[in-house]
Amino acid sequence: IRGSIKVNTVQRGRISCLLSVKPALTNIYGGMHGGAVAAVADFISIACARTVVGEGKELFLGELSISYLSAAPRNVELMVDGSVIRSGRNLTVIKVEFKLKESARLVFTSRATFYNMPVASL
Repeated sequence: IRGSIKVNTVQRGRISCLLSVKPALTNIYGGMHGGAVAAVADFISIACARTVVGEGKELFLGELSISYLSAAPRNVELMVDGSVIRSGRNLTVIKVEFKLKESARLVFTSRATFYNMPVASL
């Protein structure tokens, strides 16, 4: 999946990428597989959270919800934008939107909640 993602911009609290829906990422109906959507959403969410949560804290995924609004057909490009909704001492909430590059139509949306935990020192 990482080979299908091209990072456009990384800013504090925001990441923008381009995702190519290759045949390996599709289901039997020719649309992007739901598991691949979840994997990309998780990957982008973690990267986005890392822009605001210091390396001195571990991130634990507490919740990942995805709305599958429409199909993303094989061989299209998707704009994937992740942004921090809220980041506090203990929680960070990220939203990720998947839009067709050609029409900017929203096809998937995701929200992830991370727990920020200090790294244990032994």
